[in-house]
Amino acid sequence: MLQHFSYKPMYENKQLPGWTFAFFFRNTRYTGDYMPNGDITWHGETPPEEDNLKKMIHELMTFHVYD
Repeated sequence: MLQHFSYKPMYENKQLPGWTFAFFFRNTRYTGDYMPNGDITWHGETPPEEDNLKKMIHELMTFHVYD
């Protein structure tokens, strides 16, 4: 389960696409970029169970950004 999930726009002009996000998974902090088409670019280490985490992140971003 993801813990302490947070996100913010990549650019000050919030109309430009893209968000950065961060969360903890199994006591390790992960960060990345989320693009409007659902692509995720990880900063640093790729987390374990990447496919499941991508689904969770997509659901969270859909709920928070595109509501």
